[in-house]
Amino acid sequence: MDNALIFTCEISVRWGDMDAVGHVNNAAYFTYMEQVRVAWLESIGLAEAVRRPQQGPVIVSAACEYEQPIVYPATLWVKMYAGPAGRSSFETRYEILDTKTGLLYALGKAQVVWVDHEQRRSMPIPPAIRALLPPSPVPSADRA
Repeated sequence: MDNALIFTCEISVRWGDMDAVGHVNNAAYFTYMEQVRVAWLESIGLAEAVRRPQQGPVIVSAACEYEQPIVYPATLWVKMYAGPAGRSSFETRYEILDTKTGLLYALGKAQVVWVDHEQRRSMPIPPAIRALLPPSPVPSADRA
């Protein structure tokens, strides 16, 4: 799948993100990915998509590969990439990096589905979002 960088967000690690072992709790990584998704929607003028009860993005699966522990204090770059859109969904991928050293802390991904909450079913991705995603691959007619 071809992924395109669509947004980067700087996030400061909070003391409360730490756990008893002395590094950022694994659940906080998912919060960082959520923060960048919401910031991206706000940056493209779709802030109402996360506040509007009728429709919006829903995460149907998420994963994270932890490369290095994050320790407070730290400032992160969270880079968000997106893959080609289907009718109602697209994959997002994330890199969580240290802003000073470039050290890769984690790689993440989440499958986003656009949902009509009243109908409780998926719906087509809004055109404003689809326009920002990489194009779907065109099947080749020359396959042997």
